[in-house]
Amino acid sequence: MSTVSENKTSLNDVPPGGAPPADPGRWRALALLGVLQFMLVLDITIVNVALPKIETSLGFTQSGLAWVVSAYVLMAGGFLLLGGRLADVFGRRRILLLGTGLFMLASAVCGAAVNPGMLVAGRFGQGLGEALAAPAALGLIALLFTDSKERTKALGIWGGLTGIGGITGYILSGIFTTYLSWRVIFYINVPVALMLLVVVPRIVTETRMIRDRSHRLDFTGALLATAGLIGIVYGLLEAASHAWGSTRVMVPLIAGIVLLVVTVVVESRSSEPLIPLQFFANRTRTVANVTALLFMAAFIPYSFLLTLFEQQVLGYSPLQSGLSYLPLGVAIGMGIGMSTGLTPKIGVKAISAVSFIGAGVGLFLTSMITPDSSYLGGLLPGMIILGFFAGATMPAMTNAALHNVTGQDSGLASGVQTTMQQVGSALGLATLVTLAVRIAGDRLADGIAPATAVTDGFVMSFRIGTVLLVLAGILVALLLERGVAAEPQPAEVHS
Repeated sequence: MSTVSENKTSLNDVPPGGAPPADPGRWRALALLGVLQFMLVLDITIVNVALPKIETSLGFTQSGLAWVVSAYVLMAGGFLLLGGRLADVFGRRRILLLGTGLFMLASAVCGAAVNPGMLVAGRFGQGLGEALAAPAALGLIALLFTDSKERTKALGIWGGLTGIGGITGYILSGIFTTYLSWRVIFYINVPVALMLLVVVPRIVTETRMIRDRSHRLDFTGALLATAGLIGIVYGLLEAASHAWGSTRVMVPLIAGIVLLVVTVVVESRSSEPLIPLQFFANRTRTVANVTALLFMAAFIPYSFLLTLFEQQVLGYSPLQSGLSYLPLGVAIGMGIGMSTGLTPKIGVKAISAVSFIGAGVGLFLTSMITPDSSYLGGLLPGMIILGFFAGATMPAMTNAALHNVTGQDSGLASGVQTTMQQVGSALGLATLVTLAVRIAGDRLADGIAPATAVTDGFVMSFRIGTVLLVLAGILVALLLERGVAAEPQPAEVHS
């Protein structure tokens, strides 16, 4: 296999108004970066089906068990923006390799965990590894593919892996948990990451912006934002078992909100903010990122709660529950294919608006479940519709999130988008899962049968998720610019 030598230059060396030549190894690079993305996204959902086994094995409390999921998405979401800027400044390939190595070590810690604290610490480490690797990888794609049509295809593949990787996590978790051990879901990352660490430097070229030594990186903003999000999510999760006015709920919620306000104040006064305010001056990018948050706030709780419904109400085994998501993955793939082909012809706006609302219809159908629902008649119709239209939103909105992004800020733009996805996942889980638990508790207190009470909680959460998806579609229809295509512009020349 031929290799591509490292290019120490950056887009800053491209003449103004020009475009860098296409990298001859771009498709091989995309294949490797796709493997990385698949592995990272997989670890958001792969633990879900295995949670009961993990709880028994390590002695988790039920409230503590939620952090096995939340630790990952919170750390990833909180530091992705910093990761994107680190990639822009120090080199996207270099930061990608650093993040991949950290992810590998943290995965080994998770697999070897002997107590709850060790596993949660490992999950925080995995999230930090993603925060470094994911924006660097997406930034590389935006720069490797200089032709707009090729870039649309590449970003479509990338966006599709986000959805398919999440669904595959449930299937693999069911298989590994049933036939091997829950520890395998973490150990499987080690050989994959090792392969990437060896092969990526031989295929992927280095790119970075020129950085003056006087520039600084905003670690303070990242720490404040992450701490604030952790406080809010902790408070919301505590509300599942404590009154809203209790100190266990209000103290972390108020502290989290205060920290986020402080973050905004600090960032507005910083000469080198984590996110320059002018980044959001582009209406299309702003809409794309807001809808990414709304989408994940509905989609991730859907899959989380549906898994609980299948195992706790319908009595599915872990393997049955994992395999039940296979049609969802197929539907997502079909939606991605349709969107990738039609977006260049009819535009991001039309595809996204219809797809968000269509996904809402699918989630609403799922909210019609009862304790006696069958898989074919009760779960599958909504799953297929939701999956198809959810898949259709992915490549289209990835293009919108990178609309008119300069080459030097491609890592930042991809970091903002992925941050919104992770923050949406964490807030959606904390809010909708808490809502489902509280409704079930109220129904049980009224003397309703347990299966019906639990189902009522899931139904209400699914319907709120429906509202979020429809709202995303309305925002796109009203606010997204026409003729959107992701075409990162050459970076400015710095003297």
